[in-house]
Order: sequence, then structure tokens, then C-alpha cells
Amino acid sequence: MRDPDAALAGGVSRAPSWPRTLRLRQDLALPLVLLVVQLAGTAIAGKTAHLFNPQRSLEAVDWVMLVVGPVALVARRRHPVPVLWVCFAATLTPVASGFAHGSLLVAFFVAATAGKRYWAWLVLALSFVWTIWLAPLVYGYPVPPANDALLLAGWLVALVIAAEATRFRAERVAATRASRQMDQRRHQSEERLRIARDLHDVIGHNISLINVQASMGLDLMDSQPEQARAALSAIKSASKEALGELRTMLTTLRHDDDDAPRSPAPGLDRLPELIELTRAAGLSVEVEVVGKTSPLPTAVHLAAYRIIQESLTNVACHAGRARVTVRVTYDDADVHVEIDDDGALPSEGAASIGTGSGITGMRERAAALGGDLSAGFRRGGGFRVSARLPVRPAP
Repeated sequence: MRDPDAALAGGVSRAPSWPRTLRLRQDLALPLVLLVVQLAGTAIAGKTAHLFNPQRSLEAVDWVMLVVGPVALVARRRHPVPVLWVCFAATLTPVASGFAHGSLLVAFFVAATAGKRYWAWLVLALSFVWTIWLAPLVYGYPVPPANDALLLAGWLVALVIAAEATRFRAERVAATRASRQMDQRRHQSEERLRIARDLHDVIGHNISLINVQASMGLDLMDSQPEQARAALSAIKSASKEALGELRTMLTTLRHDDDDAPRSPAPGLDRLPELIELTRAAGLSVEVEVVGKTSPLPTAVHLAAYRIIQESLTNVACHAGRARVTVRVTYDDADVHVEIDDDGALPSEGAASIGTGSGITGMRERAAALGGDLSAGFRRGGGFRVSARLPVRPAP
């Protein structure tokens, strides 16, 4: 029986051959068409196929040069400058066909648009000088009239302009693509940071509550079984809340449009649920709302909720059974969130404020909305987190 993993690996290893085959066909198509055009055109035009030199029949070397140019164009992508010189050399025969310049023009265009513009301009200028002045001197035929020289110069200038326009457009497309890729990578990085903050807040808060309740349940299991039962009930609620939010995040990560989120995005409208879970952990939490509640952007709702959630988690982890006051103030421009607790003052040598990922994450949430956040110990005891979240983005 064939190993499916081996088959998959074999398919993956064979996959790059398709682009290579397609590129090879593209490299061969243009030279083949140009070869047919040059040979057929020269054969049909006969003596009239010459550019400015006298009307004489082509010799064997001229027919060979008609083949050399298209054959050299096969390597035009990898070696644009050598191919350009080869195509130029193919036009230097004593009775060069005018069709031989077709390969030279294609080689010039490829080199100019591939970033070898100065080499391309040099070869084009040499071709003009050779055709108008040097070839008549070397091979002994009359110099073409000025009208023909001006006509040829005009065509060459038009070719240079077309090549430069194509090169400029290609550079703009490449710059736009690079900018789009940078924006996409920055968006992905910001999205990863947002998900990391959400996971930290959800897991940190609920696991902290579960840990507090588990410790309480173990302590009261024998002496106060009813209190232990309440602690287990709080653990059940906290774990259910954490699983619900994690499921919502994972659904978003999968980008599965068919599966709608199983719970609404957290916001200030779910603050009562958060307070009840925190009270079940043994904390005394009071909520004060100042000002008229107004519709807020989803990002402001989420940031305010997460800041309160993380602050309550820190109280549960570090302040024991402290009393907490959550104050939400609405005005026309901002939403102010303030969380105070009456925990004990830190001892000397305690860790400085703001070094943990929780407070850093809260500051980042506020800064992302154009607001600010401060956190630190109060002079009379306890800890305060104060955040300002703009309702509208800064102009």
C-alpha cells in the first residue's frame, strides 16, 4: 500500500516543476516567433530587406546572424547584457538585413526594463552611430541622408521612452506590492499581539479566580461545607466563562464564516457578569457609573472591559481579600476607567510597577486607541489603575 505521506511529499517536491516549465515555454516562445519573422520576412523582402546599405543579396553569414539573435534571446532573462551585445554583433555584417535589428530591439527593451538601462542606452547609441556613419565608412557605401538619420533617431527615442515607461510602471507595481506585504505583515503582527493580550487577560483572570476559589474550598471543605460548595460553583462559572471566550477566539482565528461566535465580544455591558465572578472569589467589589452611558465603539468597549478584568485579576492575586471600587465615567470625548483597592502598601524592595505583562498589556490597549493609562500604589494604601479611552479616534 502506498504511503500517503510519501505521496504528499512527492507531490510537493514535484510542484515547483510547473512554474519552471511555464517560464521555459515563455522564454522559448518569443525567440521562436522572432526567428520565424526574421527569416520569413527577409526571404520575402529579398534585396529590399536591407536598412540603409546598398541593395545586394544576403550572404550565408547574414542568414546565420538572422538565427543568432533569436537564439541568444532565449537567455535574455538571466543574462540581459551579454544577450544585448550578441544581438548587436548580429547586425554588424556587411549586408545586414533590416530584420536582424528586431532581435536587437527586443534585447534592448529587456535590458532596459531589467535595470541595465545604461548598458542598453550605450548599445542603442552605438547601433545608431554604426548604422548611420561607421558602417558606410567601413564597408564603403554612401552615408544615409539626414532625413533617414532623423527618422531612425526618432524611432529610437520613442523606443527609449517606451522602455522607461514600462520600467517605471514595473517599479511602481513592485513598490506597491512590497508596501502591501509590509502592511499585511504589520497587520498580522498587531493581530498576534491582540490575541496574546486577550489570551493573557482571559486565562489570567479566570485561572486566578479558580485558584483562589480552589484554595478556599480546600480550607473550608471540612469546617464549612456550604462555603466549599459555593467555591466549587464559582470555579464552575469561571471555567465556563474562560472556555466560552477561548472558543470565540479560536473561531475567529480559524476565519470560519459559517460558525458565528458563540458569545458576544466582551464589553462594558458584560461588566455585571465580571463583577459577580470576582465577588464569588471573595473580593468585595463596588461599581460606580458617572455620566450618561452612550454608544461606544467596539474597540473601546473591549479595552475598558479588559482593563477592568486585568485589574481585578491583579487584586485577586496580590491584594488578598481587598475591597475594590470600579468607577466608569462617561463624557463627550472619553471614557475614564478607574480601579482602586485598599490592599496593603508594598514592602521595601518590592518589584516596581509596570514590569509585568498585565500592566504592559493594559497600557498598550489604551495607547492603541489614542488614550493613556497609569498604574501605581496610592499614598494612603492600596493600588490604583486609571485609564482614559477616547470615544473617537484622534484626527
